[in-house]
Amino acid sequence: MLSGVLFGSGIAASIIDLFIFHLALQWHHFYDLSTTEVALTADGFFHAFGWFITVWGLFLLADVRRRTEVAWKRWAGAVLAGVGAFQLFDGVVFHKLLGIHQIRYGVDLFVYDLTWIGSAVVLLVIGLVMLRRTRPAAVPA
Repeated sequence: MLSGVLFGSGIAASIIDLFIFHLALQWHHFYDLSTTEVALTADGFFHAFGWFITVWGLFLLADVRRRTEVAWKRWAGAVLAGVGAFQLFDGVVFHKLLGIHQIRYGVDLFVYDLTWIGSAVVLLVIGLVMLRRTRPAAVPA
């Protein structure tokens, strides 16, 4: 499960947030409260962190595959839970509580925040439901 959560969090950080919102759309950086140079440096550290946890998740998955069969539906649930958890943490903590960046600037944030946080909650719930439905049967004592 940990490998799926790490992999999902890394995908959310590196592909969804960094590649789409930071690079392609250029809506924000990881840290927008300073100069462009500081913002780009913060993006670089964020990028490294995102890929670190993605690779960490894959190494854990490889270790599990080496030792036993992988329950792929359960792993997929952990990935979705990881994506949702990361996006929820990012949306609530970084966007709202700390205010180090917003999804976009110069627009009404309500719809963006509702979409960001709402989709995070939906993905997290779907992942948790998948994990619950695929949990191993209890072994009688």
